[in-house]
Amino acid sequence: MDIYETEKEVVADVNIPNVDPETIEVSVQDNVLHVSGGKEEKKEEKDKGYWKREIRSGSFSRAVRVPSPVEGDKAEAVYENGILKVTIPKKKELEEGEGKVKVKIK
Repeated sequence: MDIYETEKEVVADVNIPNVDPETIEVSVQDNVLHVSGGKEEKKEEKDKGYWKREIRSGSFSRAVRVPSPVEGDKAEAVYENGILKVTIPKKKELEEGEGKVKVKIK
């Protein structure tokens, strides 16, 4: 997974070839990007006489804290040619005094 940021967004490029895009789940909560999915071997050819077979099914899950405050509910994800690209808008910077809570005195 490669994560980088531009002026307005955080972008993650995730290399997950040969995966059915329908199995991919992406979420962003509390500035943590979660990506998970899986793949299955649907057809086994018994007459090939394999000497060795690598695992052809399984699942994956990855969670990474992103470098800047983001608006996770506005994230977008596109899967193309084995690469999942997740784009998450950054939160706008707070204005002077914004985000502070005024203390009431009784």
